[in-house]
Amino acid sequence: MRLSRTDFRGKWIAGLLSGGLDSTTIVHWLSQVGARVLSITVNLGQPDETDIGDIPKRMKAAGAEEAVMVDGRSLLARYMLQVIQGQAFHEGGYWNTTGIARMATVVAALRPITERGITFLTHGATGRGNDQVRFEIAPAMLAPQIQVYAPWRDPEFLRELGGRKEMLTYCAAHNLNVRATTKKLYSTDANFCGLTHEAGELEFLTTPTSLVEFIMGVAPDKAPETAEDVEIRFKCGRPVAVNGKTYNKLPSVFSVLNHIAGRNGVGIGLDVVENRRVGIKSRGVYEAPGVTLLASAYTKLLQTILDRNRRKFFDIVSRQLADVVYEGEWFGPLAGDLLAVVNRVASHVSGTVSFSLYKGNIRFLQSSGEETCLYCPERSSMESIGEFDHTDSQGYLNVHTVLARALAYAKQTRTP
Repeated sequence: MRLSRTDFRGKWIAGLLSGGLDSTTIVHWLSQVGARVLSITVNLGQPDETDIGDIPKRMKAAGAEEAVMVDGRSLLARYMLQVIQGQAFHEGGYWNTTGIARMATVVAALRPITERGITFLTHGATGRGNDQVRFEIAPAMLAPQIQVYAPWRDPEFLRELGGRKEMLTYCAAHNLNVRATTKKLYSTDANFCGLTHEAGELEFLTTPTSLVEFIMGVAPDKAPETAEDVEIRFKCGRPVAVNGKTYNKLPSVFSVLNHIAGRNGVGIGLDVVENRRVGIKSRGVYEAPGVTLLASAYTKLLQTILDRNRRKFFDIVSRQLADVVYEGEWFGPLAGDLLAVVNRVASHVSGTVSFSLYKGNIRFLQSSGEETCLYCPERSSMESIGEFDHTDSQGYLNVHTVLARALAYAKQTRTP
């Protein structure tokens, strides 16, 4: 059933709102017909916000009957670590920082929604992006009684307010305080795990990434001339120490790694043209310094732990999990099955990894694993000192060339 704003006259509707131009416009537009709006902003440590606590005030000024702030930082850190443990990056190396943040947003927001018995939800995601899918599939899985109203798919909203210019004009006409201007060259979505820059001038592939004013760090060419070393220690898949200092809370680990990696240009300015779920391509310029560094350390330990067949299987799991996150199906049964594998592998990931960071590059220095490490110089050595007897390979190759020769005699091999 397609909903319109008049359906909410005198009724409560909860909004997942970040406090920007779209949020302000939607809140006021709904309140004009008597809708009782509960504005919910989830604190995900947005680094682009100078005062995130001011957002509820701005939403009430725009017409929300009630506005609350919910803390989702610990939840996001936990989900993000699972993404890293699953090596679930999307096309081109994007670590799904926005996609997984949407899952944390929905979970954090559902508590005030269900506590108040509200059964309608709205959001500011457009009709051509991924977020509309994420913001609707996740609630459908977790609270199926909730119906979603998307203004950006309402013909009335599109006629009146279907563009940035129209929304700015609307806000000015109603004396609504917004920081946006028609001069903004691109849009940014932020949380403490990463930033996504897209739209505007970035939609043109002739626009270089230098257009972006990076927030979480510096561009690699602006990083210091001196390399910086960093050491990360894991215990059962969880980062527990950075440079010898122990951290008990995950958000703190991400915070310190954001600072270290960001100032060295690591994970800053990744440029990807990717495939959205709705079938169109989009371009994103990403910042994810701490996530990139943490993922690199985890990847290195995985290389020492997984045997050949489990590595192949794990790569399949990673690819599927990346799609699950990107497409908003984090709370579905497939995600649970995939994460069971990820968690099993993570239980073996313990050890310490050191890198040297220099102008966006992550240079491996050393690693030391615990008893779960399969790598052993005595077994792997190309020198005669190794415990592996080179002559044993003769029988192995005699067996495995039987089929190769049979294929040749049967003329089934390819011609060079």
